[in-house]
Amino acid sequence: MDYFIRFFNGSWLYWLVPLVILAGIVRYTIKKQVTYRYSLGSFLSARRAGTRHPYKKILYGLRFLLLCVLALTAARPQLVDSRSQITVEGVDIIIALDLSGSMNSQDFENDPRTRIEIAQQEAIRFIQKRTNDAIGLVIFGADAISRCPITHDKKLLEAIVKQSSVGSINHDGTVLSTALITAASRLRNSKAKSKIIILLTDGEPSEGDMNPEKAIEVAQKMGIKIYTIGIGSDQPQIIQSFFGPMRIPPTINSDLLKKIASHTKGQYFVARNATEMQAVYDTIDQLEKTEITTPLFSNQHEVGIWGILAAFVLVCSEIILSTFIWFSL
Repeated sequence: MDYFIRFFNGSWLYWLVPLVILAGIVRYTIKKQVTYRYSLGSFLSARRAGTRHPYKKILYGLRFLLLCVLALTAARPQLVDSRSQITVEGVDIIIALDLSGSMNSQDFENDPRTRIEIAQQEAIRFIQKRTNDAIGLVIFGADAISRCPITHDKKLLEAIVKQSSVGSINHDGTVLSTALITAASRLRNSKAKSKIIILLTDGEPSEGDMNPEKAIEVAQKMGIKIYTIGIGSDQPQIIQSFFGPMRIPPTINSDLLKKIASHTKGQYFVARNATEMQAVYDTIDQLEKTEITTPLFSNQHEVGIWGILAAFVLVCSEIILSTFIWFSL
């Protein structure tokens, strides 16, 4: 395995190192040693009764070395294993999030949040629970793009989900099948036995989208389960207008979403509000897990304790040398 040393507070060294160097320059060039004159000084010098032992330079050297060790310890050194691997329990998951214009709709008067806000918050909650899973994000409207490849960096993924809102992509359309194929392509190199796509949408495919049969075929060949979530109501709604009761058809194509889920061994859900959305994610959270070995490039070991021990040894050494060995020189 390859190891290297890095400093967690590396920026501290930009001012700690110059201070240590400055202290050394001041001590050895500017500060003058005090000289005492005695009446017997010349007599003792002639008989070579004095000492030329460099004990003071050694003690000063120990102090300077102590400052260097303290500066490096303050920068928090870490021993990093650059190619460490661990075995974790998990599945590879892609969340395909609909960002079409209708996702800005509000379904309930007592909940001021829009569909996309509810979808974002529950997606983040789901991501936080799946600590050992690699998760990625695909967003789609009139186009479909991979917003984040599968990753174990949950903080990065959460930030990307928060930033993904209606307007992040052309929202005049819903290329549902294209989004599924884009999501499947992000899983093509996955070594996990379980590969999942979670599709969240509140509409049906727009004109110009790919044939859903093609998306189902790709998922089947790659062994990908697709869990489809219809956001909003999948039933016709009756509203009162100036001309009397009006029947508004549902925007969700439940038949298509059920077909996609059943043909890929997934499940179809309807989330009419935040509570149901949470329940859907909790159900998906019960997915089977599989062992995978994944590289971690942030596996580090704190070595600052060795700096503290070295500083303790240097302090003790100076005290012992100056008190018991060179005290009479």
